[in-house]
Amino acid sequence: MLMRIIAITGTRTTDHRSLEEYANLFGEYLGPFAGDAHFYIGGAKGIDSLSLVWLAENSHAQVTVVTPGTLDQQPPEARQAIVRCRDRIGEVIELRAAELTTAAYHARNRWMVDRAHMAIGFPHHSEPSSGTWQTLNYSADMRKPRLIVPV
Repeated sequence: MLMRIIAITGTRTTDHRSLEEYANLFGEYLGPFAGDAHFYIGGAKGIDSLSLVWLAENSHAQVTVVTPGTLDQQPPEARQAIVRCRDRIGEVIELRAAELTTAAYHARNRWMVDRAHMAIGFPHHSEPSSGTWQTLNYSADMRKPRLIVPV
């Protein structure tokens, strides 16, 4: 059976919901894929870190963390999540962008989508300029399925 590769994208702004609500969302929308999937996760704070911890604690799915620069450049809460889940992360890919600009994050998102079969996005707003929507729209442009879960 072919392993499904899924890119996860989402807002960094997550304080408007409880951890329990996110756990329920991940159970409902990541859970059905978690048995036989490989997830690419962006390694940032917010949905990236929350989904990483949920997958590590609730599945045997393969996980790859992808950073636009280096792991040391990630926000403290993201580094803590990665350390917490280190034994469940198959690989950390550092794209080593010279500067952590919007372009570097978009390049990281495209890297994940280019290697994935589909994207699951957790946007907070409907702003088309957000990184989450940029990733979801890029997935659509690449003719890849998208699952959009507004948070």
